[in-house]
Amino acid sequence: MLKRNKCGCPKGKKKGQSTVEYIVLVAAIIAAVIVFVPGGFNTALNGLWSMGATKMVNFTGRLNAAYPNK
Repeated sequence: MLKRNKCGCPKGKKKGQSTVEYIVLVAAIIAAVIVFVPGGFNTALNGLWSMGATKMVNFTGRLNAAYPNK
């Protein structure tokens, strides 16, 4: 039988799980800093979102014109 620790997991699993959790946490913090700190990247990101939204609206209009309601 496998020896189990207090959580009931096999011995090596908890360490690997905590390592992945730390990596995800650090990545989330870095992403939040990049997105929310004012500066060039934030401006570029907002421009990218705006451009994408505009292109989707334009394409929707083209689709509606190509396939009118029956």
